[in-house]
Amino acid sequence: MTETTSIRWGIIGPGTIARTFADGIAHSRTGKLVAIASRNPDRPGLADHFPDARIVSGYEALLDDPEVDAIYIATPHTAHAEWAIKALRAGKHVLVEKPIGLSAFAAEAIFHEAKKAGRFAGEAFMYRVHPQTVKLVELIKGGVIGDIRIIRSSFGFNMGSVKPDHRLFSNETAGGGILDVGGYPVSMARLIAGSVDGKPFLEPEFVSGAGHLGQTGVDEWASAVLKFPNGIVAEVSCSIMADQDNTLRIIGSQGRIEVKDFWFASGHKGGVGKLELFGSGGKHETIEVEESRWLYSFEVDAAGEAIREGRQEFAAPGMSWADSTGNLRVLDQWRAAIGLEYTVEKAAFRTRTISGDTLKPGNAIPKRSIPGLATSASVVALGFEFFPNFAAAALTLDSFYEAGGNLFDTAYIYAGGKTEEIFGDWHTSRNVPREELVLIGKGAHSPLCYPDVIGKQLSRSLDRLKTDYVDLYFMHRDNTDIPVGEFVDAIDAEVRAGRIRGPFGGSNWTRERMDEAIAYAEKTGKTAPGALSNNFSLAEMLDPIWAGCVAASDDRWKAWLNSGQIPNFAWSSQGRGFFTHRAGRDKRDDEELVRVWYSEKNFGRRDRAIELATKLGRNPIHIALAYVLAQPFPVIPLIGPRTLGELEDSLSALDIKLTPDQVKWLEG
Repeated sequence: MTETTSIRWGIIGPGTIARTFADGIAHSRTGKLVAIASRNPDRPGLADHFPDARIVSGYEALLDDPEVDAIYIATPHTAHAEWAIKALRAGKHVLVEKPIGLSAFAAEAIFHEAKKAGRFAGEAFMYRVHPQTVKLVELIKGGVIGDIRIIRSSFGFNMGSVKPDHRLFSNETAGGGILDVGGYPVSMARLIAGSVDGKPFLEPEFVSGAGHLGQTGVDEWASAVLKFPNGIVAEVSCSIMADQDNTLRIIGSQGRIEVKDFWFASGHKGGVGKLELFGSGGKHETIEVEESRWLYSFEVDAAGEAIREGRQEFAAPGMSWADSTGNLRVLDQWRAAIGLEYTVEKAAFRTRTISGDTLKPGNAIPKRSIPGLATSASVVALGFEFFPNFAAAALTLDSFYEAGGNLFDTAYIYAGGKTEEIFGDWHTSRNVPREELVLIGKGAHSPLCYPDVIGKQLSRSLDRLKTDYVDLYFMHRDNTDIPVGEFVDAIDAEVRAGRIRGPFGGSNWTRERMDEAIAYAEKTGKTAPGALSNNFSLAEMLDPIWAGCVAASDDRWKAWLNSGQIPNFAWSSQGRGFFTHRAGRDKRDDEELVRVWYSEKNFGRRDRAIELATKLGRNPIHIALAYVLAQPFPVIPLIGPRTLGELEDSLSALDIKLTPDQVKWLEG
């Protein structure tokens, strides 16, 4: 793109907001509207609303159109992520009407695709790139009302009566106020709080919310309070069944600023925006921001300029990727506080991937045979105890499976059973053949670490997991007050009942207890333990991360694992951040990192991992994972990525093949 090349726009979803955006393109400096995609191209009057654009039949046709550079997505909320990802994969730049996705996890998935595609992706908050916003930030930074203390902001209107067929009242299309208009006051509060600290935005450290869910299951009015690290408190509200004054109020130690209908700035077709300053002693000043340009043209040009310059996101005060993701993270917390979940987020209705495709297994992740398992397992296992709900977890589960992963780490105790339920919903909603999956189950965590607990918890786990069996089973902790034979007997009964169909063993067990359990089983004809799940990493764990944890990284453990060739399903195999920028000899603010990993021996290993990573053009954390996989005995790392980017980054290390000499050198 050159500085004078027009960005050729296509629009998906020819509704009201699309017509407004088309006006913005028509009055922009950088854009030209060339095509409109509609699933009903013969609809009467459609061409009249977009007189200079071709009408394309179907959204896919627009993605394939070589005359389209960028696509504005104006579908209902539930289709934003799907078509944004499809457009990016087709090589198009995208601007997505807010909210860019239903959750922060969906936004991260879109931006992850944009990063891979090398394309622009932005969320369409038009007010953010208007000169009035720039002026407001300037006033805040200039301290015209002293220290900012409270922000009050609303965006609400009254639809008059419940209209079940209208998108705003439809739970199926993610209606309600929070996602439709609540993002405006939240984004404004985060912008102002950040401006005070000289940053593009600031994340709140605390969010609380309340709201009213109407008869159609969406929020009809809602409010939230945000507390920021710099002491600023924001009170935000939204509504679709209550008129609000929609005035932004910024209250400082020496006065306040008020802006009426801030979201519309100087008006759709230009005009004069007014910032009202109220100071001590009754002082009042009106700062006018006159602008002849159309409101949405600023958004078109901000995106167009980014595309021309090869940037992939908006410049501040536009919504950057991190800004959009953080904004949705607040909306996620707000929705959770009032119990608002959309139909499309539930497993029964979310049967396809985020891009709308049928889930298909891949083969990028290698597999290995493990004694006692009927199915070959991927060389890494996916743990997913970090995700709050099915919709969020499914993004990572889908991606792992499509990459070839089939080994999943679950436990009775994780999130009070929620992760087991998520896995059960995932494999059944996706119709993944159970025999293709290798499922790890764990139970008997302290303080309930007793033989008679194992069967009871396994019954509950299998119910949550929606399966008749687990492929591997680990006791999550050990209780040395109980004879080891009683544990072996309890698990052997489950093996004989067919509820455990592969190896079992101890998680966080010592060598001595494992040896004792194996000897007891051999003596009594019971099934012997055949697997372990202890910490194993290039960095040796100095102090247990949690009570009762056991590491298997020292030389005596390695000798034991090597002699018996017992597979170790290793947790925290990458040192929980020790091999990233979070750690360093001079970085001591993370108590866990310092307590668990900080020693000169470990820092020596970290130094060598950095050196080798530099030579190989990789990251130290990749070397840490490759080290675990390069052992002369089977180690299967359990990874816990929180985003798709983290997942793909971890999987990228699987092609690193360390030699025995490199392994020894890393160990020092």
